[in-house]
Amino acid sequence: MAKVYQTEHIRNIALLGHSGSGKTSLAEAMLFNTGAINRLGKVEEGNTVTDFDDEEIRRTISINSAVAPVEWKDHKINVIDAPGYLDFVGEVISSLSAADVAVLVLDGASGVEVGTMLAWKRAEEMGKPRAVFINKMDRDNASYRRVMGELREKFDATFVPMQLPIREGEHFLGIVDLVTLDAYTGAEADIAEAPANMADEIEEFRTEMVEAAAEGDDDLMMKYFDGEELTEDDIAFGLRKGLKSGNLVPVFCGSATTNVAIRSFMHNVIHNLPAPAPQVTVQKKGEEVTLDVKADGPVVARVFKTVDDQYGTVSYFKVLSGTVKSDTRLFNTNAEAEERIGSLFLPRGKEQLPVSEVVAGDIGAVVKLSHTKTGDTLCAKGEGYQAIPAQYPEPLYAVAVHPKTQSDTAKLGPTIQRLTAADPTLNARTETRTHEYLLEGMGETHIDVAVRRMADKYGLNIDTSIPKVPYQETITKTASGRYRHKKQTGGAGQFGEIELRLEPLERGGDFEFKSEIFGGAVSSVFLPSVEKGIKQVMAQGVLAGSPIVDIRAIAVDGKEHPVDSKDIAFQIAGREAFKIAFMAASPVLLEPVMEIRVTIPEAYTGDVMGDLTTKRGQVQGMEQLKGDTVITALVPLAEIQRYGTELRSITQGRGVYEQKLSHYQSVPSHLVQKIIDEHKKAKEES
Repeated sequence: MAKVYQTEHIRNIALLGHSGSGKTSLAEAMLFNTGAINRLGKVEEGNTVTDFDDEEIRRTISINSAVAPVEWKDHKINVIDAPGYLDFVGEVISSLSAADVAVLVLDGASGVEVGTMLAWKRAEEMGKPRAVFINKMDRDNASYRRVMGELREKFDATFVPMQLPIREGEHFLGIVDLVTLDAYTGAEADIAEAPANMADEIEEFRTEMVEAAAEGDDDLMMKYFDGEELTEDDIAFGLRKGLKSGNLVPVFCGSATTNVAIRSFMHNVIHNLPAPAPQVTVQKKGEEVTLDVKADGPVVARVFKTVDDQYGTVSYFKVLSGTVKSDTRLFNTNAEAEERIGSLFLPRGKEQLPVSEVVAGDIGAVVKLSHTKTGDTLCAKGEGYQAIPAQYPEPLYAVAVHPKTQSDTAKLGPTIQRLTAADPTLNARTETRTHEYLLEGMGETHIDVAVRRMADKYGLNIDTSIPKVPYQETITKTASGRYRHKKQTGGAGQFGEIELRLEPLERGGDFEFKSEIFGGAVSSVFLPSVEKGIKQVMAQGVLAGSPIVDIRAIAVDGKEHPVDSKDIAFQIAGREAFKIAFMAASPVLLEPVMEIRVTIPEAYTGDVMGDLTTKRGQVQGMEQLKGDTVITALVPLAEIQRYGTELRSITQGRGVYEQKLSHYQSVPSHLVQKIIDEHKKAKEES
């Protein structure tokens, strides 16, 4: 049975950063140094603790966030290894919701990359304190000073050097601790004297660190100005206070793959990074309330991740208050359903370490909860507490889903439901305007992983295609149309005649039906039939098979027969009269226009602007942000359905964007006929 640590001896850190910066290797080295594993695994060999999913091993990148608790110096550090690849931002957000500190891992040679900036932004938005670990200091072109300069240039924060790398030629030997001024070398962190040739550099960076620590607290500032030496405890206190406020960002360094300076990093995690906050804000009956983060408080736990594995559905949770115990019952306030809590365990990658209870501030897991999905809150029945939900971005990439067999069709709904319950950035819906079933996510790789998971785990095989653009049809002027439906083929006949006037409505006006028929030319009993026929046409479209919107239809005249007039006759008459009037009312196609916000390095501004112009984009604004350019533009959806892939190609993977629907506008006349022809061709083929 795993040891239970109390709140003050727990640290929860999320390792974030650009893909390939060494987050998984850092987690692996921490596990190795604490004896949790007996050899260092390698990402490229597929044998690390936190990259255990088949897709992660195949692609040699992290796809899922994974928890790996390590025990060090009577403390427990819950290490959450989050993916760096941009498509899996949902895993980053989920990881941050469970972490108390975001540790940004940087490549000492590559410095600040787009993944670093996105991780910083997410941590800042969620109000998480940040620290930096400059990894891969063993690389020939790694530069601590250059990376420090990039951090200060890119981000609005005070970066505090906690360590300096010791290099001998091109070799990375260890670090100098700027608090104690001791040097630590090799994997075993042997204590030595700092190299004499580093004296000036040590003095420079230590002064920066002490001044930053003093600024974190008024009493320390007075002590510093009075010329008193700040003790190690003073520095740690000032740094923790500044870290919590978000003003200070401590910077550490090392090499995860050679296991140099990792022990020093863990020492700093338990001494200089904060334990779980003493209080947490949650909701109760729609209002925010504050709970003390203590083991004897009311039980409140947030499920920050769910995943299906060989044990069933596993729910990972962070205890916000109280103590969650095995073999109890808790209430899911989101699903409004009671859950039985079976045996608890601590997840270490795919390994499960049994534990009797999980206290406030700690992370645990449980299997086979019936109603719980990612983001839900568990508490005692009747308490009504809910964790404040994390905000996830809107999908950027979509595919139309086509089950391969009848059996696959039956599996589609339940399988999609399981996947979307686990991943808040994965969405599935039926697009009523195109009659397609869409799977939406953050990018091509995100969707590809989901499709493979469907096949491998659930035996669901599907084909995918680029979704149809959800065009709409409308009119631009008033026009009339008249149609007589007459059928005499033996037996009961059919007769109905109607004249309609169509008028355009403002955007968002939807549909109105009125009657101006006087004198009983058409009985009121047949008017609903006329309207029904009109709505049938509006759903199917006239030009290109797209729904018709923003239109008023007015019945102005008609005829009926005392015997042969009936519901079906006036449905057909209404339908055909509408088509005639519609084509006479200068119809147009409307296309969705997206508002996109593109963030790119300045060097790519011209290329991206030119590309947006070729996509019929209209630039609305441009601003400079710490060496990057942010472009806001309006672009038709038809032009950017695969924009993420194109943007990465233009910017060498350094550009990102977000989008939302802005409005609908008329399709340019030179494109309308092409769209109509494509619709006719598809209709003939089907």
